[in-house]
Parts: sequence; C-alpha cells; structure tokens
Amino acid sequence: MQSMIKAHGGTKMLEAWTRTVLRFRFLVLACWLAVAVLGGISATQLPGLLSNSLTVPGTSSEQANSTLALHFGENPEGTFTVVAPAGGTAAKAKQLLARRLAAAAKDVPGSRATTVTVQDGLAYGDIVTGLDLQRAETYTDPLRKALARTAHPAAYVTGPPAIQHDLDPILAADLRKGELVAVPVALLLLALVLGLRAVFLLPLVFAASTITAALGVVYLVAHVVTMVSYVPNLVELMGLGLAIDYSLLCVQRFREEAGNQDVRIDDAIVRTMATAGRSVLFSGLAVAVGLCTVLLIPVPFIRSLGTAGVIVPAVSTVAALTVQPALLSLFGRQTLLGKRVVASGGSARPRQIWRRLARTVIQRPVAVLCASAAVLVVMGAPVLWLQLTPGSLDTIPRFTESGKGLTLLRERVGSGTITPIEIVLDSGFRDKARSGTLSAATLRLATTLLRDPEVFVVAIGSRQPYIDDSGRYRRMLAIGRHSFGDEATLRLVQRVRQDYVPAAKFPRDVRTSVGGVPAEGEDFLSRVYGAFPWIVAAALLLAYVVLLHAFRSLLLPLVALALDVVSVSAAYGLLVVTFRFGAGARLLGLYQTPQIEGWVPVLLFATLFGLSMDYQVFLVSRMREAWDRSQDHPAAIAEGLERTGRIVSAAAVIMVVCFSGFVTGRLAGLQEFGAGLVLGVLLDATVVRLMLMPSLIVLLDRWSWWLPAGIARIAGVQASPLADRKRRPVERLTALSSRR
Repeated sequence: MQSMIKAHGGTKMLEAWTRTVLRFRFLVLACWLAVAVLGGISATQLPGLLSNSLTVPGTSSEQANSTLALHFGENPEGTFTVVAPAGGTAAKAKQLLARRLAAAAKDVPGSRATTVTVQDGLAYGDIVTGLDLQRAETYTDPLRKALARTAHPAAYVTGPPAIQHDLDPILAADLRKGELVAVPVALLLLALVLGLRAVFLLPLVFAASTITAALGVVYLVAHVVTMVSYVPNLVELMGLGLAIDYSLLCVQRFREEAGNQDVRIDDAIVRTMATAGRSVLFSGLAVAVGLCTVLLIPVPFIRSLGTAGVIVPAVSTVAALTVQPALLSLFGRQTLLGKRVVASGGSARPRQIWRRLARTVIQRPVAVLCASAAVLVVMGAPVLWLQLTPGSLDTIPRFTESGKGLTLLRERVGSGTITPIEIVLDSGFRDKARSGTLSAATLRLATTLLRDPEVFVVAIGSRQPYIDDSGRYRRMLAIGRHSFGDEATLRLVQRVRQDYVPAAKFPRDVRTSVGGVPAEGEDFLSRVYGAFPWIVAAALLLAYVVLLHAFRSLLLPLVALALDVVSVSAAYGLLVVTFRFGAGARLLGLYQTPQIEGWVPVLLFATLFGLSMDYQVFLVSRMREAWDRSQDHPAAIAEGLERTGRIVSAAAVIMVVCFSGFVTGRLAGLQEFGAGLVLGVLLDATVVRLMLMPSLIVLLDRWSWWLPAGIARIAGVQASPLADRKRRPVERLTALSSRR
C-alpha cells in the first residue's frame, strides 16, 4: 500500500520534505515564533494603511475626479459635510454655520468651506479638500474639535472621510466580537472531536501562528497596493477556519497512523503528511485558485480583497507543511492519541453513522441525486431577484457622529446631498471654459437635468468653484434624491452619460467626464461585472488542472466543478431570500436591504468555489486512496465517507462558526458576505458533499477513476486505466499489482 501511495505525484517529495522539517523541528518552530511575533506587531499598524475607495482606474469617473483634485482642489472622496440644526432664522443659521466652517477649515491643510444651505430647519455645508480618502480621514478628529470650539448648536461631521473614520473602530470591535464567538465554540468542537486534553489546543496554536503570519504579509503588501478596511476581518476569521480545518485533518490522520505502537512517531508523521498533508496541499491550492482569479478584475477594491484572500490559504498551506509536523512531534504520541482512541481511529458509533449514510447513497444513488439536486435548484431560484449596489449610505450605523449627520440629511434633504454627481468639462485651452458656446451648452444640460425627477439640485456658475483659475476647466454638480448606491441613482448616472450630455451638444473639442461618488459606483459595478464571466472561466480552468492532479481522474474534476457552481448559485439565492426578502433577518439582527453590495457576490464566488473544492479534495482523496488499494468502487466510496465524514463535518462546523463572526458585525457588506459563506459551507458540507457528489460517483462507477495514459503524461501524474468491470475486486487488485 505504501509503495502505491508513493507512486502518486509529489508524495516522495512530501515525505522527504517532512523528514527535513522533523530534523530541524526546533529551528522551524523558532522561525515561526519570530514570524508570528513580527506579524502580531505589524497587525497593530495595519489599520492606518487601509481605506475603502471605490476608484476605478481608466474610467470617466476617475478622470473627472482627478481633474477636480488637480485643478479645483477638490476630491469627492475627501470632502467633509457638516450638518447642524438651524436655530432661529434661516439667514442667521446660514451665517453662523458659514463662520464655523471657515474657522474649522483652517485645521485641514488645503481645504476651504463652501456655501451653506438651509432647508427644513437644517443647515449644511461642505469643507472640500484635494486629499484622497485615506489622508482626509486622518483630519476628521481635528475638524470635529475645531467645530466644538465654536458656538452652539452642535454640528455633525459626515461625508466619505468621516464615515470611513467612524467605521474603522466598528470593524475592529466587530472583529473582536466575532473572535469571542468563534474561538470558544471552536474550542468546544475540538474538545468533542479530539478529547478534552492538550491535543485539542494544537489546532488553535497552529491557527494563531498562521493568522499572525498572514497579517504580517498583508502589512507588507499594503505598502505597495491599496488594501480595504475589511481585510483584517477577512484574514483573521477566514484564517482561523482554514487553519483549524487543516490542522484537525492532519491531527486525526496522525492518530490513525500512530495508533500502532510499533510505528515510530516520525514515521507516523511522515505517513500523515504523505496522505493528509497531500490533501491539505491540494486543498490550499484549490482555495488559492478560486481567490487568485479575483486579481484579474481591474478594480483596486476587489483586488485588495482577493490579495488578502490568496494570502490566507497560501500561508496556511506553508504552515501545514512546516509548523504542523513540527508541532505533531513536539506534542508526542501519548498527548495526541489519548485513551479514547483506538488504532483504527475514532469511536465505533460515529463511524456507523457514516457507514449507514454511505450504504444509503450506494443503494439508492438516483433517488439521492434527484432529491439533493431539487433542494439546490429551489434554493438557487431566488438568484433571479439579485440586485447589486456599489455600497449604501443607508446602512451606515446611526450611532456614529457621521451616521447621525447622514440621518438628518436623509430625512430632511436627501442622501444624495453628500455625494453629488460631478460633470467636468475640459475645453482644451486657457480661458475657453468661459466662452459663450460652452456656457450655453452648460445651461442646456442644467435645464435638462432639472427636468429629471431624480435630480434635486443643479449647481453651475461662471466663477470659482465652477471654473478653475486657468479658465480651461468647467464643472457642474447634480444632486440626486437618493443615496449614491441606490438603483435610482445608478440609473441617473447612466442617463446623464448616455442621454443628457450628448443632448447638450457641447463643442466637439470639449471633453466631458462624469465623476463624483455615484459615477464611481456605477463604473465600479460595470468594470467588476464586465470581467466576472472571465473570472468564472479562469477559475474553472485552473481548478480543473488542480483537481486533475489531486484526483487523478478525467471526469471527477468536471463533476466537482459543476457542483461548485450549483452550490454557489444556491448560496446566492439564499442571500437574496435573507437580505432582500427579509427571511429571518430581524430574528438574526441582519439588515434588510433591496440590494447586495457589489463586491460580495464576486468574493463569495471565489471563496466558496475554493472551499467547496477544499472539502471535495478531503473526501475524494480518501476515496481515491481506497480505490488504489482495493479497486472496489462501492468500498472506496464507503471508506471515503466513513473515514472523512466525522472530521470534515466537524471542520465544516468550525468554519461556519468562524464565518459567523462576520454575521455578528454591524456593517451590511460583511453581514452579507458572512451569511453567504455560512449558508454556502452548510450546503456544501451536507447536501453536496454527503449526498450529491457521492451519488454521482456511484453512478459513474469505474469511470470515476479513469485517467488515460496520454492525458496523465501531459499532466505529469500517474495514469489510471479503466478497471475491468467483470473481475471481482480481489482479481482487479491482483491484475493492477502485476501491471506495476
């Protein structure tokens, strides 16, 4: 049996690598301890490098926003809005807030106060800056302190920089809250699976080292590329789940291998890494493949999440191949085995449950297939009602100062006040922006915009801040009635670009660009989902190559990928049911919103796609191992379910618990992402992995393990000839051994 496993691609290399790690085990542990300490220190400095900009390079909105920052000294993402109750007459309230804004603007370099508006008992005005979101955010506290020094009434500072500033501590607190939920439950589950002794701490020690190392890598990457504020939450909670899963699989396999007291502990560890370690290696590759395809999307916001997502399985896999065997040897045989474990691994009762499940699937594959497929189709159907938003101001927590100011604006004026659409005109020559022709076209566009029921205010002018100092550039503002991410606002941006600007008949040599946060959002969705089909295709292709090596089968990777797509679609459908239709949302303390944040389905697909392959690698690799040993198809399926069912199900539950940390937070996007992960993993670990995939493998019979010699040679793995169906299992095994 051992020689058969060694013949599989890469196993000899894994054995040699593991023996090298064991030879230098204390050096390996010392290096990881140093990495963990440095990573932990780096993690404390990481929040200052993060921001949630939706800028999309190479788009009309990016061009408009760059022009505003360079020539008008205004960056839409760096603009503060100050809101205050209007006491007394409107004129007095306007004058008072104008003085306060002018005084406070002195504390923000390169900023200036704009005209104050009074409406429905509310006075509001902007402090505009040319700073990007990350730098502008740092001036939120100085601005608030400056306003607090002036007279009453109290003023609320909101706008993109203030919102970002107020979200950072919420993200940190939500992360701690998620960990307080996930870690104790994970400890309880580990104790149930491994026994209440020192061994159940090993996966957590392993997880702590991988998470801190991953955060250290993210800290280094954040100096080079933009990283969003959600990254620490993603790294810590996803890293916790993956690391515990990988460690649990290796620990349980080691307990099986070391159950025979005649086997040296180092040999048991080597054997563990040659089997479970190999599964972890391919599993890590599968998860990384799913997430690395996100890097193909030319949007910094999405790429940063994809980068963080790739770092987690990459670091977890490296740790599994280095620190995991070193920890196994450090804990020792007696600590890891305990009194409750027998040589065959695990207790008899749980194994009987999985044996009965395997018997049911093998005896009634068509019924199991139809029932499980019907469940997934029903769950996936609501995906037809999926609507997307680049983000929503309506779900900003109202207890923050920026949230309070935003609520006042939304209730009395409109959410669009702090995120106007910016239309920028480049005349091409100095002073040409003041020409009569261009002024007439600008007036035509303003008149057309005011006829649109979605437009609340249009602002134009012939001096600063509507024409820059050189007279080359001209701008106009259109304030909508809804938030920048609402469907009505997105459609307004499209009408402005496709209908209103062309109808204004600007001179041919005038270049127009539509910017502001609403246009940024529309460009964000267009660019992301324009590339999404290519992302799916790339993920399927790369994943097929990985699974071909892992399964040594031509057909099983196709089955696995088809099931992954169906599983993710079902998770999308449940996401719509939960957040748009509100099923269980109030009970679970979730937002009910008509739209899902645009980054969520993309990252959810990549993550669930990788995790689905993750569990399938664990399951099918054990079936493959049994098939190579016995050439008995039903026995291989039964052994795969029986041996991996308890551990992989426990790992899935732990993953669900870790992802629940996202759901307990107070930000809609992370709630949506977390709920999608929880629902997707539950579906995959139950309906897909325990029912749908085994039933398909039963129906494929011996074709499941077929890999022609020509394709195997190209892939660089051992061929798997089609087994002789007429021979009994013992005869097939004898024939295979004689050929080798």
